[in-house]
Amino acid sequence: QVQLVESGGGLVQAGASLRLSCAASGGTFSYYTMGWFRQAPGKEREFVAAIRWSGGNTYYADFVKGRFTIFRDNAKNTMYLRMNSLKPEDTAVYYCAVTLLYGTRTETDFGSWGQGTQVTVSS
Repeated sequence: QVQLVESGGGLVQAGASLRLSCAASGGTFSYYTMGWFRQAPGKEREFVAAIRWSGGNTYYADFVKGRFTIFRDNAKNTMYLRMNSLKPEDTAVYYCAVTLLYGTRTETDFGSWGQGTQVTVSS
């Protein structure tokens, strides 16, 4: 059973950067694609980015292209989300999860959700 733990959130000003981490344990990750989702207050959880653990192929939501970068460190079993040029509308709880379906952006295709980390961007 894969277990995921997010960290790295915080309160920052608009234009700042943050790096989120998702530490994985309890499985063989080479078969998985790992992804980031976020959920803002009063909104549904939405896809942000994902990376195939084996090979490192990535894909992103259109609204973060050019600002966010997803990457992983195989040796540490950790996935990251580097977020630059943060905007107030990026304020949300950010979650990581895994799927066997590379390319999917559908929440219900992902599992083993972490507890989330809060990102708050002030204007």
